[in-house]
Amino acid sequence: MPFDDLREYIARLEEEGEAVRIEDEVNWNLEVGAILRRAHEQRLPAPFFQKIKDYPAGYRMFGAALSTYRRQAIAFDLPADISAPDLQEEYLRRKRQPVKPVLVKGGPCKENIHTGSEVDLLEFPVPLLHDGDGGRFIGTAHLTISRDKDTGWINWGMYRHMLHDRNTVGIVAGPWTHFGMVHQQKHELKNKPMEVAIAIGVDPASSFCAAAAIPRGVSEPDVAGGLRGKPVEMVKCETVDLEVPATSEIVIEGEILPYELKEEGPMGEFTGYMVAHRRPKPVIHVKAVTHRDNPIMSLNCVGIPADDNVVASMSRGAECLEELRARGLPVTGCAVWIDTSNFVIVVAVKSPFPRVADDIAHIIWGSRAGHSTPYIIVVDDDVDPFNMTQVMHALVTKCHPGRGIVKVENTPVIPFAPFLSPQERDIQVGAKVYFDCTWPVEADPKTLPKRVSFAETYPPEVQEKALALWRKYGH
Repeated sequence: MPFDDLREYIARLEEEGEAVRIEDEVNWNLEVGAILRRAHEQRLPAPFFQKIKDYPAGYRMFGAALSTYRRQAIAFDLPADISAPDLQEEYLRRKRQPVKPVLVKGGPCKENIHTGSEVDLLEFPVPLLHDGDGGRFIGTAHLTISRDKDTGWINWGMYRHMLHDRNTVGIVAGPWTHFGMVHQQKHELKNKPMEVAIAIGVDPASSFCAAAAIPRGVSEPDVAGGLRGKPVEMVKCETVDLEVPATSEIVIEGEILPYELKEEGPMGEFTGYMVAHRRPKPVIHVKAVTHRDNPIMSLNCVGIPADDNVVASMSRGAECLEELRARGLPVTGCAVWIDTSNFVIVVAVKSPFPRVADDIAHIIWGSRAGHSTPYIIVVDDDVDPFNMTQVMHALVTKCHPGRGIVKVENTPVIPFAPFLSPQERDIQVGAKVYFDCTWPVEADPKTLPKRVSFAETYPPEVQEKALALWRKYGH
């Protein structure tokens, strides 16, 4: 059965040993971030903080909700030990069967309503996550909700929100993002304000959709319903023309005025570095806040992988796989390694023609899911793209150091990559590369080196005897 809210999901994670209640009082100032960061880096259970310094009893925080494939499987109500490729395929299957949301009259998120001068975002335990962050970030695991009023398209994204004061927050959504495109093209250029809602602490399928690489024009609420197999129940906001999940823990409503900017950041990034400096970014003026009794603030503390960006890893791989299949390429797998800050995509293919890696790389770079990926590795179909050992072996043995490494210069990049120069970061132009780790299609099979491994070097009867012997000795 789908989870109707974050609370049901946390209870299930606790049953599975994937979440732990932290009963000791913790400080929102760095301590929460440090505990959560340790959980991410060591693959520990998701921490559920019960007592926050300076805040009343009942105000809680929860992090690392979707930071492993296992937790994503639980979120989809699948067997927790499902393989990564099978999880990808199930995501694509459900995405192709969208279920539109339903509008309801009320919901738990309306238990407390504050408008106008009653708004005070410091009511909530907004964390300072990293030493060196430019402020406290209220939006790190949430839905940023907007509507393209020309087409009716609803977009859910996960764009960071730094708290400026009691009733204003920042937003970082570059022009390459769906939100940034609508903001610039449909509002700023027409000198019109843009309405925004931020839903914090939502059901896991909705949270997944906000962070996933879903194509432009596809409404995430519909996809979330498909992932759940049940519509997301939505309620109207109090002061803006938007709808939010009815079971959200906290809802922030506001608007962005054209061309108004305020200094924002820096923040520890998903790349594992603090790259960007403090820069002017758009401001959301908060008009209303609604929340549940005893609200739970969902959060993510990005840094060295892995963290909740694992959602992007799984969904990007799946979307690139679907895109390549749609072009008729016989790809057998596509993986974005969770330990690479989403900077590497590995594609396995049964090469149909010479230099197929070139086509694969440019299709991925031309897609929504893969446009920001600086490194692409293409391997033959006998390599499991999710197996880092197999892929690295193919990279160092089959990729020719000269003709197998192809660089593309003066190409669009996102500014968060640590390897970019300050100038490249400012103009968002840099370089990308792909590695062709496939045997040449035109090569005589007799001339190709034969791989030596347990599965490929020994007859089946010899393999079985070896396995039986190891089983006898407990391995």
